[in-house]
Amino acid sequence: MLYYLGLLLRSDVSLFNVFTYHTVRAGGAAVTAFAVSLLIGPTIIRLLRSLKVGQYIRKEHVADLHALHKSKAGTPTMGGALIILAALISLAFWGRFTNRLLLMAILAMALLGAVGFLDDYMKLRRKHNQGLSAKAKMAGQLIVGIGMGLYLVYSPIAVSATYLATYDILDWERFGQLLRNADPENSQTPADRLVDLMAEPARTFVLEDGGNQPWGYEARTNVLHGLESSLRRHDLYDPEAWTGVALTPEAEYLLADGPSNLSERELLRLNRLLVEAALPDLVASSPPDMHTKVEIPGLKMVLIPMGILYVFFVLMIIVGSSNAVNLTDGLDGLAIGASIISLLAYTGIAYVVSRADWSQYLYLIHVPEASELTVFGGAMLGAGLGFLWFNSHPAEVFMGDTGSLALGGALGTMAILTKQELLLVIVGGLFVVEALSVIIQVASFKLRGKRVFKMAPLHHHFELLGWSESKVTVRFWIIAIVFALMSLATLKLR
Repeated sequence: MLYYLGLLLRSDVSLFNVFTYHTVRAGGAAVTAFAVSLLIGPTIIRLLRSLKVGQYIRKEHVADLHALHKSKAGTPTMGGALIILAALISLAFWGRFTNRLLLMAILAMALLGAVGFLDDYMKLRRKHNQGLSAKAKMAGQLIVGIGMGLYLVYSPIAVSATYLATYDILDWERFGQLLRNADPENSQTPADRLVDLMAEPARTFVLEDGGNQPWGYEARTNVLHGLESSLRRHDLYDPEAWTGVALTPEAEYLLADGPSNLSERELLRLNRLLVEAALPDLVASSPPDMHTKVEIPGLKMVLIPMGILYVFFVLMIIVGSSNAVNLTDGLDGLAIGASIISLLAYTGIAYVVSRADWSQYLYLIHVPEASELTVFGGAMLGAGLGFLWFNSHPAEVFMGDTGSLALGGALGTMAILTKQELLLVIVGGLFVVEALSVIIQVASFKLRGKRVFKMAPLHHHFELLGWSESKVTVRFWIIAIVFALMSLATLKLR
């Protein structure tokens, strides 16, 4: 809402222009979600108590753990609804809903939250820890994962194939000379059009200063910033300027619809293809399947081609991340604290990959639309902090599967939409360790008849070793922070 208000009033009152900045809106979303959580949290907790939506603590299997946790019986659960509600209210104020990545992130969070809600409801109705069947819960996760995967394969998010990165220019000296020799007043060649529509100060640099400076990193970044404005223009294509240039079928298809009728993503793709066709020896051809390739963390643009298998890769991330957070949710503040840390890391990553200069410098796939994921991440951070206010030990409310599946889905979705999918293994390293502890425990018991840990997930193992609940939680938070810092370090390793 405030974004559109800023667009409407910024010409009259310049102050309103700040509402169009996604960094400002990300901060506003975090503060708003936190405030909403504090305001409505007590009411929701009272409502859950009045409905007798209390946690059931099972006694079977591990009596020692029951003795440690029996005081938690009756604590309201389904508190994840507070996280979802606070985030949605905040995004209603600060989000830009013409951004499809924001809509996808919201939809994934809400749908997985709904699956978790049904699971919690069944548990409470039966007065037992068994909610939805494993098949039913998996079916909900499959729908979200497959749906997102299919959409991303057939409606690619705007990655570097729609912009120009430093590594897309095959010969910077020749490319720079071509731009310096352009005649923007006549606009008879594609280079003329590019320079004519180039934003300042890059236009002045090319026409006046470029000939006297080497094409180092700063000069290249300056020029690419200016070219971004050219690629956003509906009038870049001029039939006379592109006379004799052989266009690809994809470019002809997009031109047939008319540049003015294209979406932002389609327009950027068209203009990138036009530049490639006009300057084949200077601009690299953009791979049409960039959106189904996966980066290897720490390596410079080393990509794994997935093709249609990317659908199943997305499915694995959604199912894995949502279940991993669910398994970690066993102690007061543990899952929400670790989620906040991981979401903070991906919010920063979303900002980096949305910027052409930073993504080019760090050799990351550029995702311009990811700018709005910083706002989504801000809202989730604020909502998470607000929930932690009530979930800290001793907890007044538990998130239940409603919150854990929603948080895991939001984290997995941010990893996918920022094109940093494999980095999730490091960013959410604590969740990976917790999930692995369960897998190892089950495999060891079935194959050897022996348990590796006193109990899985891992946090219960340390409880049974004698660590207090608060000590386990804080130490696991520290581990989560270390993993998050390691993930950010891999960006620079490139």
